[in-house]
Amino acid sequence: MTNERREPATTADERTMLEGWLDYHRQTLAWKCEGLTDAQLRTAAVEPSELSLMGLVRHMAEVERGWFRKVLADEDAGPIYYTEEDPDGEFHLSESDTWEEAYATWQSEIETARRNAARFGLDDITEGKHRRTGERFNLRWLYTHMIEEYARHNGHADLLRERVDGATGD
Repeated sequence: MTNERREPATTADERTMLEGWLDYHRQTLAWKCEGLTDAQLRTAAVEPSELSLMGLVRHMAEVERGWFRKVLADEDAGPIYYTEEDPDGEFHLSESDTWEEAYATWQSEIETARRNAARFGLDDITEGKHRRTGERFNLRWLYTHMIEEYARHNGHADLLRERVDGATGD
């Protein structure tokens, strides 16, 4: 595995720092998936868990979409992988699911997230609401939450990658 990640400057302003750490964690997840076959990326860690690297990438595509399209910009963007009948659909993979599709979808959602976030200041309140709680958030909260979300799942990705091929690294 190569490591192309960049930490934000230690003296960056707040927005640059938040965006930098979010991008760092996005890059970390991509790095954990680098160089693996589709079959390896679909490999679940430990039964009965269905958690896999490809499933994590698909999950993060859904998370990016949910927070930056639905909540931040109040876009009517439906789910990508899950349904009401299968609320964890992003983790339910078949032989036909490919890294090429999952990665392209995730990157598309990241680019949309960046475009939507660029229209807001850190203190600006979301145009949409959380689907379950009805709460609104400022962009600062969304960035902080997304950093937490990626950091947690990157811990999962560390273990998944080690299980798949023995590769380790921070």
